[in-house]
Amino acid sequence: MADRTPPLSVEELHALVAGGEIDTVVLAFPDMQGRLQGKRFAARFFLDEVLHHGTEGCNYLLAVDTEMNTVDGYAMSSWDRGYGDFAMHPDLATLRRVPWNEGTAMVLADLAWEDGSPVAAAPRQILRRQLDRLVELGYTAQVGTELEFIVFKDTYEQAWDANYRGLTPANQYNIDYSVLGTGRIEPLLRRIRNEMAGAGLTVESAKGECNPGQHEIAFRYDEALVTCDQHAVYKTGAKEIAAQDGMSITFMAKYNEREGNSCHIHLSLADADGANAMAGDGPGGMSDVMRHFLAGQLAALREFSLLYAPNINSYKRFQPGSFAPTAVAWGRDNRTCALRVVGHGRSMRFENRLPGGDVNPYLAVAGLIAAGLHGVEQKLELPEPCAGNAYTADFAHVPTTLREAAELWEHSAIAQAAFGDEVVAHYRNMARVELDAFDAAVTDWELRRSFERL
Repeated sequence: MADRTPPLSVEELHALVAGGEIDTVVLAFPDMQGRLQGKRFAARFFLDEVLHHGTEGCNYLLAVDTEMNTVDGYAMSSWDRGYGDFAMHPDLATLRRVPWNEGTAMVLADLAWEDGSPVAAAPRQILRRQLDRLVELGYTAQVGTELEFIVFKDTYEQAWDANYRGLTPANQYNIDYSVLGTGRIEPLLRRIRNEMAGAGLTVESAKGECNPGQHEIAFRYDEALVTCDQHAVYKTGAKEIAAQDGMSITFMAKYNEREGNSCHIHLSLADADGANAMAGDGPGGMSDVMRHFLAGQLAALREFSLLYAPNINSYKRFQPGSFAPTAVAWGRDNRTCALRVVGHGRSMRFENRLPGGDVNPYLAVAGLIAAGLHGVEQKLELPEPCAGNAYTADFAHVPTTLREAAELWEHSAIAQAAFGDEVVAHYRNMARVELDAFDAAVTDWELRRSFERL
């Protein structure tokens, strides 16, 4: 990845700390779910010690379930291994101010073992490895993520106490593209946009979506790792800003029976000169590299669905006619397909429409790159595009459950070759843990249908 100017330099941080403007530095890393985990440091201690030597964190942070319970089945971290530490090394290219937390800066970390070797199962490292493979072929990946969310007028504490039922959405009806609808909560949306800009993100727009209270804020595409880092910062920050304003936001893939929260991911390749390597003289203005890369997406899509839809709830999105895909198909500007080709010339790219708002962006983008590299290396041929309704056409179906996706992932030769045994086993176990917990749970649906009538 090319050298880039960080949103905040170390020299600027020194000056801000000396002037009393910054007193806290957050050092964090993305966990398996894409959440930021880490520590808050006194700024002077960070500059004196952590900046040069890093810090430590318990390695169970990559071996717990969503509720932070310790679980078995992970090779890297367990009671038998003593739940030791891994090192957290600041990546100073990610240093930034955090305007929504007074006097605070943040920097993301890479994880390493005591001997200095990287933690292979860490999401940021998984993406780095695929980016290194891409560079070997002379390309870099440009990525944009489109993350939807639903806003409620209830606080997170009120939502918890209500068991997340009967909440009040910020809008009462479909406000897709409605300026009036977004205006109803513009103070919140404006805060998020402006304070993300203050954290170094380039804001493009905000728009309403279909589900009551549903919105999307879009940011400019960037290099793949930068976009994923910004995605993680934004997702955490948006929740914190909403909480400060007495509201709550959910990014879960399917909150209710209406439209779910998507996270469409756009990807293009740049060559060594910075030109779009996906544009060319072939059919549809695509290069041979683009065609092979896209064919790789189709070949690996079912087997990599665990990376794009990592939770049980993720699979509730995949309903016909919902704008969430069900068919393993590609099309030109066709939103019924899992893969949508858009743009031309320098803007030529494809969009993967599988991920929901719950996706871990590092894992999903790593999957897109690994799938594309498989297509390029094998010179896979791209089939004809779907020109009609992919929901009703005769295509292979995306997995319909986490169980199906996990089994496909576990036995995928493409995944084994791209990610290695350790990563495949680690995330297969993550799915097993979630499935075991769900299989043991008694749901509201069961109670409503069975308490009296059965």
